[in-house]
Amino acid sequence: MTTIHHQDLIASIAEALQFISYYHPKDYIDALAAAYAAEESPAAKDAMAQILMNSRLCAQGHRPICQDTGIVTVFMKIGMEVRWDSGGLSIEDMVNEGVRRAYLDPDNRLRASILADPAGARSNTRDNTPAVIHMTLVPGHEVEVSVAAKGGGSENKSKFVMLNPSDSIVDWVLKTVPTMGAGWCPPGMLGIGIGGTAEKAMLMAKEALMEPIDIQHLRARGPSNRLEALRLELYDKVNALGIGAQGLGGLTTVLDVKIKDYPTHAASLPVAMIPNCAATRHLEFTLDGSGPAVITPPRLDDWPAVSWQPAADAIHVDLGRITHEEIAAWRPGDRLLLSGKLLTGRDAAHKRIAEILGRGEPLPAGVDFRGRFIYYVGPVDPVRDEVVGPAGPTTATRMDKFTDLMLGETGLMGMVGKAERGPAAIESIRRHGAVYLIAVGGAAYLVAKAIRASRLVAFEELGMEAIRELEVEDMPVTVAVDVRGDSVHRSGPREWRMRIGKIPVVEE
Repeated sequence: MTTIHHQDLIASIAEALQFISYYHPKDYIDALAAAYAAEESPAAKDAMAQILMNSRLCAQGHRPICQDTGIVTVFMKIGMEVRWDSGGLSIEDMVNEGVRRAYLDPDNRLRASILADPAGARSNTRDNTPAVIHMTLVPGHEVEVSVAAKGGGSENKSKFVMLNPSDSIVDWVLKTVPTMGAGWCPPGMLGIGIGGTAEKAMLMAKEALMEPIDIQHLRARGPSNRLEALRLELYDKVNALGIGAQGLGGLTTVLDVKIKDYPTHAASLPVAMIPNCAATRHLEFTLDGSGPAVITPPRLDDWPAVSWQPAADAIHVDLGRITHEEIAAWRPGDRLLLSGKLLTGRDAAHKRIAEILGRGEPLPAGVDFRGRFIYYVGPVDPVRDEVVGPAGPTTATRMDKFTDLMLGETGLMGMVGKAERGPAAIESIRRHGAVYLIAVGGAAYLVAKAIRASRLVAFEELGMEAIRELEVEDMPVTVAVDVRGDSVHRSGPREWRMRIGKIPVVEE
């Protein structure tokens, strides 16, 4: 009988989470490099170059690939012949202690994003615990563990449907993926669960994302069963939608489609779909009683020789002197380099601002948005000599309901985030003559290199959601919505769907 010591599981969980925070899986790097080489859309190719360069920088600097270091999910297959030296801890306790150690590691502190009392006070647990843990008992003398850190932007795009048995899964996927927008930071993967019950389908979709990217190998040898044929069909047709990297339009939206299924009721066809983002983070290891897992780092030459540089025609912008006349000349797809001072703010800060303005009170000292830009970000804490930790954008659509208030009552001129804006937000941007810019999701460490100074301004108790003032130099962004309300997230995918020509484009 194998004895697993509790400290071995704790240490292995902690090491795995640190590892995946700064190392992409090699299969993802290989697949993204191939997609980058084949990409014909300049905007998408530029975004992929930023993601690839960011990935290499993180591997070298051991800092997070994305500022959203995720909610931890752990799958465990526990051999029935295993005995635990538990130290008085439950398995959940052991896993959560590993999470705590990983996220509080002073050499690479990870962002605490988990909130207790989710429907109430939503108070940060400060150490990213608890994890979401799934355990099954299997024959054997070992413990197999899969660890993932899933960002909120991609997790929020999870979809589920109860189809009729005669309905088309392909049709549902092709109808649903465009509604997910770009907040899940493509190019990534789609995990699909088919069958069982509602909760079983969702669980299978999440488990499927733990599997390696192998769609090109599957294409080369050909499908051997119905699920493999369905994977290839969905891979081709989802990419034919033309959504592209960061939703800018292009040839590659997904690098793989993974599917798991399970027998279901004769009256049912449950289908779940969960995307993985450009910050794909997962690792598998086995404990056999001989000590903590041995996790081997990749080699730096596993990364392609891709070096991102700003576009030669990028527009240099001085945020201290920006005028409405200047932003009126920008068009969707224009690439900018921002220099000057940005205020930050995301979900909790916007809610606070709305409450303060609703009471007719002044905003806190230093929170003055007149003629300024706001960056939707919750950065990682800095370590060593950093000004700020990785600081990529968060999904802007969550701030849509505050957009008209911010533009109409605070004097805000523009916003920086990731992904598309909804119709109401776009109309507000048009009406107020404002602008919305995007930074690349999945390039958080690269973006942070442009930040020269950071200071806390308000709402310190909100942790990573506090308002800060960042001083940036040549921060790369792209115009997503201009003062006329034209959106690159509409025009880009539409153009590339027409170019690819495999799926009809319906006139709006």
